[in-house]
Amino acid sequence: MRLFSCLSRFSLALAIGLGPVAGFAQTPPPVASTPVPPPVAAEPSTPPSSSAAPAPTQPQAAAPQAAPASQPAPATAQTAPPATPAPATAAPAASAPEAPAAAQPAAPVASPPPAQPAAPVPAPSQPAQAAPATPAPVTGSARETLVPGPADPTDVQEVTLAAKPAAVLSGTSTWDDGFTSLKQAFQKIEDELKKAGIAPTGRPVTVFVHTDDAGFKFDALVPIAQVPEGKTELTPEIKFGKTPDGKAFRFVHKDAYDEIDGTYETIAAYLDAKDIVAKDAFIEEYVTDLTTSSDTNLEVNVYVQPK
Repeated sequence: MRLFSCLSRFSLALAIGLGPVAGFAQTPPPVASTPVPPPVAAEPSTPPSSSAAPAPTQPQAAAPQAAPASQPAPATAQTAPPATPAPATAAPAASAPEAPAAAQPAAPVASPPPAQPAAPVPAPSQPAQAAPATPAPVTGSARETLVPGPADPTDVQEVTLAAKPAAVLSGTSTWDDGFTSLKQAFQKIEDELKKAGIAPTGRPVTVFVHTDDAGFKFDALVPIAQVPEGKTELTPEIKFGKTPDGKAFRFVHKDAYDEIDGTYETIAAYLDAKDIVAKDAFIEEYVTDLTTSSDTNLEVNVYVQPK
């Protein structure tokens, strides 16, 4: 019963992302007055002054002659045909449409099948999605307990523990400083494992090797996947070892660490009622992180191994 009296004192005060055609220069036909001089030459034919009246009539006949004089104008109109060479010059202008024919080669350039290679550009974006780093965190995020599966706080379970590789730090503490001493020990182990590139695989475990009225001796263990080949220690202070194995009774404490004494009293009563003789060492496994000794969300598995 010394063990259980020590147990009852054990945790009373523990602290823990255009051209328009150029207006043909209407060469106003010089015909204008050049035919007029011939009628002037007819004046010698008027000697009798008495026939002055007929004289005017002759000029009237001269007027019809003036009409033939206007015939040269059609002759000048015939000169207009020479202007037809202008259409010949317009023919070269017709060569301008040939330029559009040269523009047709540009049409193939306008067809951009090469622009389709731009569509494959989204394809490289898919490999970026194919690099899901998310699975990696999932694989190493959860740490297993010594016995898989949730524990029932209202029941006592008979289980079998399997030994697992672990980094082990031994130490001593008073009951008053127990929670702080354990929290610091686990932090030291975690830091050294991180430096060595070793990932923890299990929840922190404390084995209370010896207890008395003054305090206790303990082994703080952090389970790992395997011990590096040829290594026996992580540091001179932290050794490699194993977690306890064999048959055990599992009890669950869900409350502040300061209140764990009540759980140990329940354990003692159970063992007495079942006439079970337990080993002197008992085991605590911290299912949730150690924050403060008054954290009521704390969950601890307590394992008691029979002799």
